[in-house]
Amino acid sequence: MSSAKSARVSERKRRKNAPLRTRAKTLITKSNRLIADKDIENAEITVKDAVIALDKAAQKGAIHKNNAARRKSRVVNKLNKAKADLGN
Repeated sequence: MSSAKSARVSERKRRKNAPLRTRAKTLITKSNRLIADKDIENAEITVKDAVIALDKAAQKGAIHKNNAARRKSRVVNKLNKAKADLGN
């Protein structure tokens, strides 16, 4: 069983980090939905917001910087592929 202090510290970290992770995850999900619906204009705006949210979460230590980079890469690649498919 964990000590009282480590439980307090874990709870404090969770309260600080959870909103950052949640915002990033929500924006990525919203971006993916917009890309799937072929709403490229709104998807570009949402992807930009998602990238900002991921950068903030990584900067503040809520997620690892490589995790943020991987997620940004995936969502931007999806957007670029959707744009290319729409152009053809």
